Amino acid sequence: MLVTGGLGGVMQAAARGAREAGGLTVGILPGPSHRDANAFVDVAIVTDLGHARNAIVVRSSHAVIALPGEFGTLSEVALALKMGIPVVGLGAWTHLEGVIPAEGPDAAVARAIERAEQVHAKPR
Repeated sequence: MLVTGGLGGVMQAAARGAREAGGLTVGILPGPSHRDANAFVDVAIVTDLGHARNAIVVRSSHAVIALPGEFGTLSEVALALKMGIPVVGLGAWTHLEGVIPAEGPDAAVARAIERAEQVHAKPR
C-alpha cells in the first residue's frame, strides 16, 4: 500500500506506479473535497487540514521515501525522524542525520521496505 498526500506531481507519479504494480493507493488530502485526489488514488481521505495533514501521512507510514521538495516535504521528513519512522532520501535530504541515502527508485523502495520491516517487526 502506498500513502501519499493525494495530489499531483510526484504524488501522482508514485500513485500511478503503485497502482500499475497492483498496489492499493491512499491519498490523504489537505483540502475539503475528495475531487482533489489525483486519478490514481484508490482511497481518498479528506482532512481539510492543509499542511497539518502531513502528520497523518507520516504516522500512516511504515517508512517514508523523500524526494527533492520544499517545506512540506521537509516537514514530513522531520516528523518521520521524530516519530522513529525510517526515512530514505532519493536525491535529497541525505545531509540530515538519520536519512538513509538511495541511488535510484528501486534502491529507495528496497531500503524503505527493509528498514520498515526491521523497525516494525513483531517480537516472537
